Amino acid sequence: MAAPSIEDRFALNDLLVRYTTSLDLGDVEDVVACFTPDCVLETPISGVYHGHDGIRRFAGDTARCKTEKGGQFRHVISNARFDVNGDIARVRCYLLDYLTMDGKTELLSPGEYDCDAVRVDGAWKLKRRLVRMDVIFSADRWAS
Repeated sequence: MAAPSIEDRFALNDLLVRYTTSLDLGDVEDVVACFTPDCVLETPISGVYHGHDGIRRFAGDTARCKTEKGGQFRHVISNARFDVNGDIARVRCYLLDYLTMDGKTELLSPGEYDCDAVRVDGAWKLKRRLVRMDVIFSADRWAS
């Protein structure tokens, strides 16, 4: 893999930001649109999700936390690294995952995203997202 072009760097960064902000807003369909139909998302907190239906379930849990329990997530990403080979990219970045609920904000855990992205019809999409957390925490507080 090689360093990305400036255009690919911006597009891949925009994909990361779109994913995290859409997840925090509870915009389930915008989260789904960040992924390929045959994607896999794996997180130690809630398991493995396959395809758009799986991503919809994953993002729906976050959205329900906001709408039903008054919780607000903030996924803060930094230190993004992009390696590109044509229409395939490996994307990695650090993650700080915060939850504000019942008037209290807490850092759930630092971690990282390790992703494979592919260019589909000129746009970058996530094909695989692996979430690694430094500390595994329970989703019981907000899971439906």
